[in-house]
Amino acid sequence: MFSKLANALLFQAGWFLCVLGGNSLWLLGALAILLGHLTWYRAWKSEGRLMLLAFVLGALVDGQLRVMGVLTFAEPGFLAPVWMGLLWPLLAMTLGHCLAWTGRPLWLAAALGAVSGPLSYYAGAKLAGVGMPLGLATTLAILAAIWAVVFPLLHRLVRI
Repeated sequence: MFSKLANALLFQAGWFLCVLGGNSLWLLGALAILLGHLTWYRAWKSEGRLMLLAFVLGALVDGQLRVMGVLTFAEPGFLAPVWMGLLWPLLAMTLGHCLAWTGRPLWLAAALGAVSGPLSYYAGAKLAGVGMPLGLATTLAILAAIWAVVFPLLHRLVRI
């Protein structure tokens, strides 16, 4: 029970470090959390692969959201900022631990993804100054559709 609570608290701490710190030295704290997770669970291969796959998936998803004009950032470029990319492996570190219960059945993962994904983006956008030029309702609907697929997919990646 303690390790699941610690996992959840460290995820939340990493989330705040990324969102509030942006592309600053605060990201080192998020990286330390990820490395600490890998060290604590001694699962460099499986957990590390999951984190890497989540990072790549996140870069693709969030980069596409930026290119399509769903999200806008203060940082220049056509990819999502690094701080946003680090949120994905932070989420991945919870999937086999404190959030393992959210993956079965897959319809539960889809429903939770459709709700929690957009809420996380909304909170992060408010704190980090991320723009939603299509309007709040449209952006949240797009994010709900994406996360209804992405969250179950991430859970499937835990099992490979």
